[in-house]
Amino acid sequence: MSELREPLTRGMAQLWELDDVLWEADTPYQHAVIARTAQGVSLFCDNDPQSTELAQRHYHEALLVPALLLADRVERVLAVGSSEGVISAMAVEAGATHVDHVDIDREVVERCARHLPYGYTPDELDRAVRGEGPVTVHYADGWEFVRAAASDGEGYDVVVADLPGEREDDSQHNRLFGEEFLRLCASALRPGGVVTSQVGCPTLWLNGMLRRAYRRFTDVFGTVFYYGSDEFDWAFLTGRVDAVAEPAARMIDRFPHLTYRPGTLDAEALTAGSVLPYTLRRELAAERS
Repeated sequence: MSELREPLTRGMAQLWELDDVLWEADTPYQHAVIARTAQGVSLFCDNDPQSTELAQRHYHEALLVPALLLADRVERVLAVGSSEGVISAMAVEAGATHVDHVDIDREVVERCARHLPYGYTPDELDRAVRGEGPVTVHYADGWEFVRAAASDGEGYDVVVADLPGEREDDSQHNRLFGEEFLRLCASALRPGGVVTSQVGCPTLWLNGMLRRAYRRFTDVFGTVFYYGSDEFDWAFLTGRVDAVAEPAARMIDRFPHLTYRPGTLDAEALTAGSVLPYTLRRELAAERS
């Protein structure tokens, strides 16, 4: 048995016991590990857990379901990152007829299809790479893909940023959390479309990413919905360019009519998780006063 050390914040880390390492490599973009853990087969990128067999459905539904509820339509979906391909399948189940999945790291996507018991199978991935069906996989830089999409005129109803967390170093994916990228995503939306992203952890000593992301989202979007999962320490933001009156109430009303049926959250969880952490609310109130 080996161990993987996950840095949390300055002076804090947690250890993952790896019962069996199925694949480990340094790709051109990151150090990746797929291993059996106490939470099932799990994916790690640069020692940061991306998904586990136990909790991946909770994570991906917390990321996508609020977007499905806030968007006017779910016909065209763009997933940026999302190595496993879970978002693609969920989007199709939600009614999407065209899903573009763009990921810069081909090797990780292919290894996920081979080793993870969720997401793409190898055959599904091969078909998606060929564009045979509603999902098309593109091995490309997410920034450049979104920039091109912003000018091609077709647009998306939902843009999903399913990425490793923003880091304090110069990791290449950090730019996909910045305000400029959010504005590119907003310009790639069809009317009534939304952008959704995981934005870190609401825990007091780990909430730096959430605080930065919330300010960026509110600078770019007229409507911002916060969801903090009640199952684990992750937070998510969904933004829509126009202002929607009482977005939480609108989303709760639409919940029973979703084509996609969530298995890990319900309207009550969405309501409970829609309140920003106290510290952030207090800071924002002080800024407005």
